[in-house]
Amino acid sequence: SLFKWVLFIVVFFYILLSYFHGPILTQLGQYLVVQHPPAKSDLIVCLAGGDVERGLASADLFERGLAPRIFIAREPIPEGLETLKQKGIAYPESIDLVTMIFRNLGVPESAVIRSDQPVESTFEEAERVGALIQDKKYRSLILVTSPTHSRRAWLTFRKAIPDKDFRITVVPTPYSKFRAEDWWKKRRYVREVIIEYQKLV
Repeated sequence: SLFKWVLFIVVFFYILLSYFHGPILTQLGQYLVVQHPPAKSDLIVCLAGGDVERGLASADLFERGLAPRIFIAREPIPEGLETLKQKGIAYPESIDLVTMIFRNLGVPESAVIRSDQPVESTFEEAERVGALIQDKKYRSLILVTSPTHSRRAWLTFRKAIPDKDFRITVVPTPYSKFRAEDWWKKRRYVREVIIEYQKLV
């Protein structure tokens, strides 16, 4: 009897997903994306990872005059990098690539705040930013990240910066090709969505 009920439930959900997978998967994709109208702030935070798409979006916001400074953090140092340096081989880290993007897009060096101590997670990055805003007495920031990462980033920063009067504006990069209505058709975004839900849980 129990087996029959389990089988019935499995078949029911299979049929449900077969007929309504499009709307269901679209909702799953949409839930991950948090987007606020860009507002003038004290700081742009270009989250580590996705150097090109996030770097372009951060430079755009800076060019529009939405904040006078951009914060970037250093990602974990790749294994073997020290050996490359000893052999005299130059290998740019992601923070160097983002800095180069900013420079070539007209962002002055004086406007870029680099955190050269590597961060291992979004929460570590949020803690680093939290210490900076306390030190500089900032009251607002714009968070630039990938669309699939935007909800988790927003929740993480809200937890790390509990001051309710501090304004966090989330702007997912428009340079990502993620689309909530068909993300499951591309392996890259299937992987991103699964990872994001795992980390949200």
